[in-house]
Amino acid sequence: MDFPDLLRLIDERATAFRTAVAAAPTLDAPVPTCPGWTLADLVTHLANGRRKWASIIAAGPADAPPPQPSEPADLTEATQQLLEALREAGPDRGCWGWWEDSQSPLTAGAAARHQVQEIAVHTYDAQLTIGAPQPLPTAVALDGIEDFLLTCCATTSPWPHTPATVDYQTTEGPGWRLHLSTDGARAERLPASGPASASATATAAASDLELILYGRLPVTTAKLNGDSTIFDQLIAWDPSA
Repeated sequence: MDFPDLLRLIDERATAFRTAVAAAPTLDAPVPTCPGWTLADLVTHLANGRRKWASIIAAGPADAPPPQPSEPADLTEATQQLLEALREAGPDRGCWGWWEDSQSPLTAGAAARHQVQEIAVHTYDAQLTIGAPQPLPTAVALDGIEDFLLTCCATTSPWPHTPATVDYQTTEGPGWRLHLSTDGARAERLPASGPASASATATAAASDLELILYGRLPVTTAKLNGDSTIFDQLIAWDPSA
């Protein structure tokens, strides 16, 4: 996705989040997909996180994120701070990131890509809380699946089980393969013309697949083929352990 599109989607998803929150009768409502959190907690988390990433991107390449203020951030203001920092930095400027062991670069562009998904998934959380969940926009979900696999799954930590390949196939067309081995986990896009069969495959609409990856829907929401126990192993795997 082009950098200007990422900035537009950050703004759009943040607006959708605020719309959902404004429709809530109370901010004390529990968030079903974030156990122990109320809607007020979710708002605080999203606002503080956007302010944090605005300062990370503005700081440029660093060994650690900059210190953060103790007072809560305002979501609208924090979102604008994030967008301004991204516009100033441009997609190729380096910045700190927690994903240095992944396939995503440590750049403002990669941070922007992941920010779209952070806000989109939490928008779903807010919508679910008010009883009006909506599928993630298809373009957001398709980019989000790839971002999750490259940023959150890819690692050089050894896979502790039998080597395997896992395919995530969307009903919209695009698909991705995750290779799991003693070398870690690496993701790639599937070719359009008949890839070799995988150890396990999950097929669903792009929105459902992304929500599965983020733990918002059970993996059984997808059509599963092959050895489905690999999905349980993936959910339980902590590469940092």
